[in-house]
Amino acid sequence: MAGGWSRDGAVQDQIDDTVADAVSGARARMPAGDGLDYCEDCGEDIPARRREALPGARTCVVCQARRDAAVRSAGINRRGSKDSQLK
Repeated sequence: MAGGWSRDGAVQDQIDDTVADAVSGARARMPAGDGLDYCEDCGEDIPARRREALPGARTCVVCQARRDAAVRSAGINRRGSKDSQLK
């Protein structure tokens, strides 16, 4: 049930768009190409099981966790409320 001037299903469309954006962003961050035997950040050995599970891996688990923690999403404001536009 939509409210105000929005049509029925508008909220679900926003949710679907947000999920689609998150999925495409995650796919874009996935490693591609040839992986490395040694981490490009710290030089430690990348375990064979990690290289098998994630082809294209270029970092060890610890360094990748650091990189993932540093990623900040700007996000897209789809609500269009006055409060969100004033920030």
